[in-house]
Amino acid sequence: MRILLLNWRDIRHPAGGGAEVWAHRVAEGLVKRGHSVTFFAAAVDGAPREEMMNGVRVVRGGSRFGVYRAARAFFTANQDDFDVILEEINTRPFFAHTWGDTAVVPMIHQVARDVWKYEAPLPLALVGRYFFEPRWLKKFASRRVMTLSPSSVDSLRDYGLRDLVVVLPGSDQRSVNVGTKTPQPTVCFLGRLVKSKRPVDAVRAFTILRQTIPTAEMFVMGSGPLKEKLRSEGAVGVKILGRVTSDERERILSSSHVLVTTTVREGWGLNVSEAAELGTPTIGYDSPGLRDSIPLCGGHLVRQDPQALGDALVDYFQGRLEISPRIGTQSWDDVCVQIETELHNALNQK
Repeated sequence: MRILLLNWRDIRHPAGGGAEVWAHRVAEGLVKRGHSVTFFAAAVDGAPREEMMNGVRVVRGGSRFGVYRAARAFFTANQDDFDVILEEINTRPFFAHTWGDTAVVPMIHQVARDVWKYEAPLPLALVGRYFFEPRWLKKFASRRVMTLSPSSVDSLRDYGLRDLVVVLPGSDQRSVNVGTKTPQPTVCFLGRLVKSKRPVDAVRAFTILRQTIPTAEMFVMGSGPLKEKLRSEGAVGVKILGRVTSDERERILSSSHVLVTTTVREGWGLNVSEAAELGTPTIGYDSPGLRDSIPLCGGHLVRQDPQALGDALVDYFQGRLEISPRIGTQSWDDVCVQIETELHNALNQK
């Protein structure tokens, strides 16, 4: 198949996260299975208009909001080059099914819903939450849609979608790879430093732990507008690392004793899976997506409150809370087989 994959960002985008990791892993996996994949995403400063990445043709155009128009223009000019479109939806859809007769398979990572109030100013947050998002998603009510977790299925059903299939993210490993842990109790946070991820809550929970265990340390990995705020607050024992290399991320995840995650909502929470693969369990908020990934990966859920998270950290390091990481997802090969099947079915039903 000749596949056009649409995503608002690619992995080189400074705001790229788990959804972009998922997109690239799937694109690369489909290429390995003999398909050609063109990945269209927004333009990135310092990145070329077009390049090859691990066998995937990456084409960039448009801004954060202009990428949707740019994607349609690219497809219109090259539509004879593609058999099927894999449309990844992060809040705003591309609506590729309105572009012509080419088969389209939508992949909705998550709904935004309560994220609007954290990431958009008033009144846009209200308009987005109660007007735009319901209006956008209801246009997919009659279509077969893939999503990442049972939580996202429940949320999408609230918007009238019924033909939904869960495609859990992949893992590179069949068993947990337990590395050497640091001698002192170590907590890590991995994610975009934005309001909806609530890194401030994670740091507050750590300060509760440090009141009981003064030698504890915390590493915060990720970039975003809250990075300087966290650095300026200078919580004792907390190191704000910003964006790190993949090798550094793996080293810290592997050597830490526990990952904490405090996001408002996820499609799944790929950081949870990555930490589990490297032998590190997660303690995190009981929020959509995380309530699927954390238990499946051997972690522990708490109510959405820094005190509850801090108390759980104390219990964990003092031996009253026993958790053990495990591989809670399928392999990336299995993911790509599942996606390939959905693409073939859409193409055959065109």
